[in-house]
Amino acid sequence: MDALFGGSFDPVHLGHLVVAEAAADALGARVRLMPAREQPFKRGAAGATAAQRAAMLDLAVRGNPRLAVERIELELETPSYTVRTLRALAQREPGNRFTLLLGADAAAELPAWHEAAALSDLADVVVFGRPGTALTPQLPIQRVIDVPVIEVSATEVRRRVAAGRSIRYLVPDSVREYIAAHGLYRTS
Repeated sequence: MDALFGGSFDPVHLGHLVVAEAAADALGARVRLMPAREQPFKRGAAGATAAQRAAMLDLAVRGNPRLAVERIELELETPSYTVRTLRALAQREPGNRFTLLLGADAAAELPAWHEAAALSDLADVVVFGRPGTALTPQLPIQRVIDVPVIEVSATEVRRRVAAGRSIRYLVPDSVREYIAAHGLYRTS
């Protein structure tokens, strides 16, 4: 069984990786981190390209056999709708039942997702808690798992880079080096 953990990952940070590792433990599954090509709720947001975000994910998960990068959304039309992604994965990997890993904040927005009613037919929905977000019982959630909380956000990482401040210990060193080498998130 593979779990899918999607998001912008702009950039991937230690909070994402802690969630992925904890989910791998809790579910006994490999976790595929899946960068969105273009998230419907974050259209037009400035940042790294989809290819750069996938490259940073590759660097972040290198050496961890329980984590992988899933690039299928980078090949699909935009915006990146989860239901479209799950259908494409089912076509590519028939017979593989996926687990969709969502934060409680994303799960709270499920009713607004494109074809939300079809999600539970395509994947098992597992939610992990986020501070300040209550789980809504009527959602198609099969399971709730606990994960450690690390207070870091991609928005804060981008702000720190733009301000010339350190992001050491917020992102893996390899990601920090990639950001510097490619001049990402700097102000013009």
